[in-house]
This record gives sequence, structure tokens and C-alpha cells, in this order.
Amino acid sequence: MSTLTKPNHMGRKISRIRELKDMKQEALAQAMGTNQQTVSILENSEDIDDEKLAEVAKALGVTVEAIKNFSDEGVINYFNTFNEAVANNNFGRQDTINFNPIDKVVELYERLVQAEKDKVEYLEKLLKAK
Repeated sequence: MSTLTKPNHMGRKISRIRELKDMKQEALAQAMGTNQQTVSILENSEDIDDEKLAEVAKALGVTVEAIKNFSDEGVINYFNTFNEAVANNNFGRQDTINFNPIDKVVELYERLVQAEKDKVEYLEKLLKAK
């Protein structure tokens, strides 16, 4: 019996992305407006419908395509390439990772603001339900 997971196991991909983001199931559940048990069931599911996948992607702050195309090998290759660039001091070359740190700060800030707006909306919805 093989212990390897199938390469297109959507739940496992979601689990790995969540772990790489240092997020617990409870945090993902809260971001999705559900409970930890539902996230656990989701992460054990091989196939996930597109609507639920979009909801998970939004909660994780990634695209649906990022989940569908995720692979551990890709992550390892990304970090290996990054580490090689650092070791070789190749940051000025065109074939290395280039980004504007201010753009990244702005992007992260916008994501944080959106997350806070989503929390407020969720809490208002809870208050109206009472």
C-alpha cells in the first residue's frame, strides 16, 4: 500500500498552503466563517467544488490557480532558486527575483485592510442575526 498522496489531492494542497502561511485550521475556519471540523473535512477531501475552492483561496489570500497548481516540489525549487541568487549575489541580473519592497508593503497593507473589512462585515452580520 502506498503512503504517497495523489498529486492532485485538493485538500492536501490546501493544507500545505495553510501550513506554509503558518495558519492553523481554526484561523482558516474563522476566515471562512465556518468551524475547524469543516476545514479538517475539507483538507481530507480529494476533490473540492469550484465555489468552495474560491472561498478557501480568498481566506488563504491566494488564487484558485495557486491552489490547483501547488506542488511541494515547486515550493522547494522556488526557495532553492532564491537561495542560489542570494549566495551568488545575483540580484542585479534579469533572471533573478526582482520586486519593489514598497509595492509589497502596499500590497500587504491592502490585504490587511481587506481582512479587517471582512471581519467587520462578518461581525455586523452576527450582530444582526441576534
